[in-house]
Amino acid sequence: MPGTIVFVDHDGDAFAANSLGVLARASTLGGEVTAFVAGSGLDDGWAAGLGRYGASRVLLADDAAFEGGLPQPVVDALEPHAREADQVLFGAGVVSADVAAGLAARLGSGINCETTDFALTGDGLVAVRPALGDTIMVESGFAGGPAIVLARANAFPADPVGDGTAEVERVTPEVQDWSKAARMVGREEAETGGVDIGEADVLVAFGRGIGGPENIPVVESLAKALGGTVAATRAVVDAGWCSYSLQVGQTGKTVSPKLYVAAGVSGAIQHKVGMMNSGVIVAINKDANAPIFEFADLGVVGDALTVVPKLTEAIAARRG
Repeated sequence: MPGTIVFVDHDGDAFAANSLGVLARASTLGGEVTAFVAGSGLDDGWAAGLGRYGASRVLLADDAAFEGGLPQPVVDALEPHAREADQVLFGAGVVSADVAAGLAARLGSGINCETTDFALTGDGLVAVRPALGDTIMVESGFAGGPAIVLARANAFPADPVGDGTAEVERVTPEVQDWSKAARMVGREEAETGGVDIGEADVLVAFGRGIGGPENIPVVESLAKALGGTVAATRAVVDAGWCSYSLQVGQTGKTVSPKLYVAAGVSGAIQHKVGMMNSGVIVAINKDANAPIFEFADLGVVGDALTVVPKLTEAIAARRG
């Protein structure tokens, strides 16, 4: 009976980094950790490589029903194994989130989402997640099993924890007819920016304090004047103002530019951990009590939409 099952998502022959991170973290709980992989035309040797990330064994569900990458067939396949587990863990991802939610509904189990850590206690699994705008951390236990945990993106590093191979066991999935009713008709890749914010020497980051996506060009103008690029907080990415490739913070990218200008950024702890190693931090915020002023080298108390254009103009004039 597996104590811990980790659902490992993959795209072709590439395992999802978020799944590998959760698997590696699960290996520190103690006891057997079982990885569950579903797909079509899977190779045993490839799956056995999950041993490097802490899997004791791998349950391999290989069936044509998984070719489209849709979640419902996976819920069917994972259900009987999940019923025997103490906890089922998922890394962040679209398919992972759908499978986790579907499995919780199927089993009537509790689910903890956006999890940033978890541990075993005498009373079972305890999951930790941020709340109230990432200002506090909440520990949650589970009244019954299996406990289902969906981790926050990039919460755990996808680093190998060993050099062994895992035992691979092929399982025969029982996929319901109604789970095969939907089919994948196409996929489109998300657009990515031309500049990697993790490599930039100058970043001008914006948060909700700039008012709305229509004001992003104001920030872009400052970034251009400084010879840098723009970045963003998680709040504006979640709001759909810009792409995830620009996100700085615990669930985005960790950056260390020579100059970091934060326009309309409050400075939540999750954002701070992603940019605190910047050389010089300049904060612009109309709230004099904004947390970002506590760790900024220079601070300007004022409306970003008033200060940023004047700063852009001054820099342009100085550079001739």
